[in-house]
Amino acid sequence: MRTSPLHAVAPITTAAPSYLPQADEVSLFEQTFAARLPLLLKGPTGCGKTRLVEHMAARLGRPLITVSGHDDLGAADLTGRFLIEGGDTVWVDGPLTRAVRSGAIFYLDEVVEARKDITVVLHPLADDRRQLPLDRSGELLEAAPGFMLVLSYNPGYQHLLKGLKPSTRQRFVALSLGYPEPQLEARIVQSESGCSVEVAQQLVRLAQALRRLTDHDLEETASTRLLVMAARLQAGGMALPQAARAAVIEALSDDAQTLAALAEVQHAVLGGR
Repeated sequence: MRTSPLHAVAPITTAAPSYLPQADEVSLFEQTFAARLPLLLKGPTGCGKTRLVEHMAARLGRPLITVSGHDDLGAADLTGRFLIEGGDTVWVDGPLTRAVRSGAIFYLDEVVEARKDITVVLHPLADDRRQLPLDRSGELLEAAPGFMLVLSYNPGYQHLLKGLKPSTRQRFVALSLGYPEPQLEARIVQSESGCSVEVAQQLVRLAQALRRLTDHDLEETASTRLLVMAARLQAGGMALPQAARAAVIEALSDDAQTLAALAEVQHAVLGGR
């Protein structure tokens, strides 16, 4: 058995992606990293959780390995598996194993979407052991200096079958993020899209109006990410109402009546159709 050289760790990014803090999340992230503790990010879709992790990895000078949670993601997908390569049996490290060996920041986005068996490998890394047991290869890895485990999920989107167990949640320092205050959100939209101040402010007003809706069964509301997408379309030459309809309104629902109601809100805020 030999180890495959596949899946090299991504190089350290030299320039930190832009991030405008909402509160003290940058300091908390730095202190959590310095204390060698794991971090749990909680917040709605598109509020900046992933951008915060990308920014902090570059700021701290650590490589970043990111995995998105999904229904088929299990422990073996994170740790690795044996494969047949050129007639040999080859152990191929998974992304979590690569992060543990190299001292990278490992970010598992939407952890509750993954299969429950991943807790078997996450728990030993989320306490003082900082170890990764590889049952299939017989190794017990000690996390290299610089390794950090970061998970994220959206509490408002979960139901009883997809919650985060207290036994997992209580192993982490927790940080809640929401949508930024209007003035900061407008700055983010403008910075990320290159649109004018006026357009950014209009889109934020639209988002605030949509977020106040309580009589429509929306799984998610208008995120900062959607506002940036609309602003980029507008900056590229599309009329703002059409850009908002395509990037924001249509992304929120497939129901015709709900879309009509959302479009009325857009018309009231932005005008046009």
